[in-house]
Amino acid sequence: MAELDLLRFIAALAVVGFHFLVAYASVWGDRPAELFPTLAPLAGLGILGVELFFIISGFVILMTVWGRGLGAFARSRLVRLYPAYWLSLAAIAALYGLTGAKALDPKLSPGEYLLNATMFQRLFKVTDASGVYWSLWAELRFYLLMAILVIIGVTYGRVLAFAGIWLVSALAVRLLDDVVPTVIREIVMPDYAPYFIAGMALYLIHKHGSSWLPWLYVAGGYGLAIPSALGRVMRRVEAAGFKNMPVTDTGVIITITLIFVLSALVALGVLRLKPSRTLTALGGTTYPLYLFHSIVAVALIPVLTGSMPPWAVVTITTLAAILGSYLVYSFAERPIQRLLKPRRSPQTPSAPAVQVEKASVP
Repeated sequence: MAELDLLRFIAALAVVGFHFLVAYASVWGDRPAELFPTLAPLAGLGILGVELFFIISGFVILMTVWGRGLGAFARSRLVRLYPAYWLSLAAIAALYGLTGAKALDPKLSPGEYLLNATMFQRLFKVTDASGVYWSLWAELRFYLLMAILVIIGVTYGRVLAFAGIWLVSALAVRLLDDVVPTVIREIVMPDYAPYFIAGMALYLIHKHGSSWLPWLYVAGGYGLAIPSALGRVMRRVEAAGFKNMPVTDTGVIITITLIFVLSALVALGVLRLKPSRTLTALGGTTYPLYLFHSIVAVALIPVLTGSMPPWAVVTITTLAAILGSYLVYSFAERPIQRLLKPRRSPQTPSAPAVQVEKASVP
């Protein structure tokens, strides 16, 4: 599904735009929104690129687990998630350990870096080595919930039951927020569950055709996503001030609506692209770009600022981040993944290649 590759890359670029043009004040040594006043209102909405990632994850992970056992699912996620993550973690440790870089420094001890290598650092209240790692903790919890579904057995009816229970639980946690234990909130993820659930429902529609119940889940996910997105963005606006995060409620609602509409068009087959090497490369570059763009920004922006105008700095930095991420994907991530993937026995006939698994993470 080449259209998913393109959507994922667009989502990653949206996050990059948000960070480079709005969020990274410590990297620029100035408020980016003041440097890019025309672009900042649109770039600020790039914070919601992660929400698009979550819908795509719901879609793709359900596609991944269909007909698979728990071992195969766990192995596929480990091979997909960790190689680029470990490379980015090593790059962060080298950046702050070997240079004088200060912006976005997590100030971690060696032990805390090692704990970050597990990707479970938030479980132990340890700071993320990179600010973008927060979404991976949400992805991991989603994978653990999906592992339960895999153990039960993935069928159309069971997916509907699973998604329905999760959606109702997310609504209940939101309504009873003050009395819900933290551990329940961490498992249910009321702020992010609507996206994963909507993505799962859209995959059912894609695989089995339209039916009222999956569409009801999509509508329910959309209804819960709007206040969740508004809350997440407005907390950022309150922390930074509207001048530095010039995003309105209307802009958030339009963006979330567009995300759901595009995802629905993909599920229905209306938005269909012909597979190509370019789209495959863009899809493969997405995850490294998400992980490495902040590292590139810290390394380049302070050096370039002052010797050229801000628009030139951000253009060069963005292109360097994309190129560097493609190189990581081509010459590091893919070889490591091939090394870690189990080799098929020569005596075992190959199964028909019905579909190629796509990455579910940024």
